[in-house]
Amino acid sequence: MQEFKISKRQHEIIDCAGKILSKSGISGLTTKNLALEMKFSESALYRHFKSKGKIVEAMLTYMEYDMDQRLGEAIKSKKTPVEQFIAMFSSQFDFFSENSHFVVAAFSDGLMEESKEINRAIKKIMAVKYKHLMPIIKAGQKQGDFTDKVNSKQLIHIVMGTFRLMMFKWRMDDFKFNLKKEGDKHIQTLLTLMS
Repeated sequence: MQEFKISKRQHEIIDCAGKILSKSGISGLTTKNLALEMKFSESALYRHFKSKGKIVEAMLTYMEYDMDQRLGEAIKSKKTPVEQFIAMFSSQFDFFSENSHFVVAAFSDGLMEESKEINRAIKKIMAVKYKHLMPIIKAGQKQGDFTDKVNSKQLIHIVMGTFRLMMFKWRMDDFKFNLKKEGDKHIQTLLTLMS
């Protein structure tokens, strides 16, 4: 993926937008609310982004770029598909534990209805996960670490669906349970089911 560059102020804006999304949902994310939270005028906000949609797109593009870099780093030093699988999802749990406000952006069905551009940005995030996970699954199946009785694409859907549900439950529980601890349990459970 091409490098994603944003200014420090733009990063602060998308970070704040993520927090508003987390608290109030897409309907609460208005330029007025964002400007109030950032403690500057709406016109100052428009100097950095043309619209609310562009802010959400930038947030999703930032997440896509960050995820691509982070997952690539997490798995490159691991030797086995099982180690890579664990590293990939541990990296996700670490990121979301520190950035819970991005969970709504990454896992919200409501965002997909906002615009075609936002829908495309969400699909790109999913594509990054597939890009890193598919070679791990295929290598694991080839080496006998993962079952080959289930198609690799179906395994990915099961894995991603499991983690998506866990993230949804974490959000519904107001981020109260320890995501890393629960995530590690889910990783081990999936590895058992996939072996």
